[in-house]
Amino acid sequence: MSPPGLLAYATPSGAEAPYAITALHPAEHVRHALHDEARDWPETNCYVDLWIELLAARGFQPEAGLGFTLTQDWEGDQFTFFKFPLHDLAALYGAIVQELSIYDCVEAHAIEQASRGRAVLIEVDGFYLPDTRGVSYRRQHTKTTIAANRIDPASRSLEYFHNAGFFALEGEDYDGVFTKLPQQHRDDVLFPYVEFVRFDREPLQGDRLRAAALARLRQHYARRPKQNPVRAFATAIGGQAEAVAKRAPDFFHAYAFNTLRQLGANFELCGSHLEWLFAGGEARDAIAACKAVSGGAKSLQFQLARAVARKRFAGLEEALAPIAQAYDTVFENLARIA
Repeated sequence: MSPPGLLAYATPSGAEAPYAITALHPAEHVRHALHDEARDWPETNCYVDLWIELLAARGFQPEAGLGFTLTQDWEGDQFTFFKFPLHDLAALYGAIVQELSIYDCVEAHAIEQASRGRAVLIEVDGFYLPDTRGVSYRRQHTKTTIAANRIDPASRSLEYFHNAGFFALEGEDYDGVFTKLPQQHRDDVLFPYVEFVRFDREPLQGDRLRAAALARLRQHYARRPKQNPVRAFATAIGGQAEAVAKRAPDFFHAYAFNTLRQLGANFELCGSHLEWLFAGGEARDAIAACKAVSGGAKSLQFQLARAVARKRFAGLEEALAPIAQAYDTVFENLARIA
């Protein structure tokens, strides 16, 4: 058993446990449209997906905050792991994100913040998340982020946002998430990274939200990559694919996630942002080009898988040419309208 936390809680049996984001239960949760299964990339990356559902659960419009997608670049070994900038979350939604210093047990700190109506974003081991059944649950230890909602230490149960959904866990999984299992108690185990979100500022709505989102889009446009990142990736993909083919089969999934999936998912979200922001159709060319990048990246991911399996790498660089042209079209159109 782990030692008791300095911040002690004893939730009476049958009493309502504290909740941070919503009084709804996971069975009542409906995914946001940005996670619709009909999209090219129903899930993007764990952090952005988490925030989409968090914002929607608060009644906000996550599409308004996606202007940051214009800044994605090729980093040499991956496309930028895109995230909502903290400034944008504060400016648009009144969401103040701060690091939570962990000096006691994670559970105690999380309960304290949840009881104050704050979301707690915790870096946890996916080994204990039942929503990842068939992927990492009870199979492999992976780092991921959840947002704790309702925490009940008496019943050892937790409701949490993760990826594109809202889920529940209990028992040993609860202990594993909060690092309370005997095997997790070692002197060399570091505290996880934890953030908390305060929703105590007034969010923007209506025309004010749209105007602020447009202003943020212009700022992100000014921070766009100096060179076309898809063309930069094209010069690397052949050699990298050959290296991937020499690794264990599972390594392909990690490589594809950090390259083609991040590129495609980023621009599918960019297109959704432009559809929301320019409802009059001014950005139709840019939106179509975003969809071309998204769909092209998805198709190329299948081509890459075949190339790695067969160890035949010709044509990968050429396959990126239309995607690179679509990327240019996005920014050429925005230069005229934004």
